Amino acid sequence: MSNQDQQPPWGRRNRPQSPEEMVAQLIKKLQEFFSDSKKPTPEGGNGSSPAGNPINPFANIGKIFTVILVLILLQGVYLSVFKIAPGEIGVVLRLGQYLRSAAPGLHFKIPYVDTLYKVDTESIRKEEFGFRTRTGGQTSFERTGYEAESLMLTADKNVINVAWIVQYKVSDPYSFLFQVRNVQQAVRDASESVTRRIVGNMDFDYVLSYRELLAAEVKKELQALLDKLGSGVGVVTVQFQDINPPDPVKPAFNEVNEADQDMKRLVNEAQETYNRVIPKASGDAKKIIQESHGYAAARVNNAKGETERFTDILKEYKNSPDVTRQRLYLEAMQEILPNVDSVYIIDKDQQSPLPLLNLSGAKGLAAPEAKQPLN
Repeated sequence: MSNQDQQPPWGRRNRPQSPEEMVAQLIKKLQEFFSDSKKPTPEGGNGSSPAGNPINPFANIGKIFTVILVLILLQGVYLSVFKIAPGEIGVVLRLGQYLRSAAPGLHFKIPYVDTLYKVDTESIRKEEFGFRTRTGGQTSFERTGYEAESLMLTADKNVINVAWIVQYKVSDPYSFLFQVRNVQQAVRDASESVTRRIVGNMDFDYVLSYRELLAAEVKKELQALLDKLGSGVGVVTVQFQDINPPDPVKPAFNEVNEADQDMKRLVNEAQETYNRVIPKASGDAKKIIQESHGYAAARVNNAKGETERFTDILKEYKNSPDVTRQRLYLEAMQEILPNVDSVYIIDKDQQSPLPLLNLSGAKGLAAPEAKQPLN
């Protein structure tokens, strides 16, 4: 069954079914509107004008103006509505003067009077110095031809290659559009100026060792300079990718670096030996000093005790000399006799030698040994 048979009984609809048909129908209507050939002629139908009615060349000017006015009105209606996508901010100018900023969503403006600029405020823009990122099947870095951007002079008159990247995004759309002619070039110039000045005020070793502090300082001063210029951008991060000496001086730099590492190693070893030996020696010295103080205190206290004991004995001796003398003798013998191996008993009236009497009892009785009497 054909499409014509599927039409409703009241006939085919005249509405076009596709954009192409709509355009063709609009062209046809315009041709019929401006064409006078299809209008019936007053006499004979031969298309000749009646006598006394010459052809007016300005007959269709009103129609042309009407169509142009309609097109302008349709375009004005179309231009009066605009949409701001997420992550964008719209800046609306009225007759060249700032009017307002439009947030994401649907908005209206006066056509032919208001001008709209859309600014992406969420995308991160970046500027690379000393290299360029090549994206393709695999991300790579190209350094050839960009050495002049990264070549710098430090405070100690050394040359160094510093490659870094600056990431930023729009913070003030109006300033971004109208305060600076070329914001990208301004960011590049300001970043290069700040970085060269900061690196030029630092020593070579400091730049190599403290790149994080260097990046933080560059970010701070770069943001201050961009705010002063009114660029309308905020610095997200500053990151140093590579910091190395130039290729012609790399061998000498490596030798200096190796010597510096050896020096640090020897210093660390000496410090380790110092930490091991000196505290021990200090502890031993303090121990000897404390022992000497203790020995001195003991001797002094012992002397004082002996002095007091002697004073007490002298006092008792003065009161009863015989008893005190006998007690001292017995105490002395009590301390001495347990430590002697041989005991000799001598009678003062005996003139002949006496046999030895072994009282130790450790190895039995020894052979008698003749002793001379003591006078």
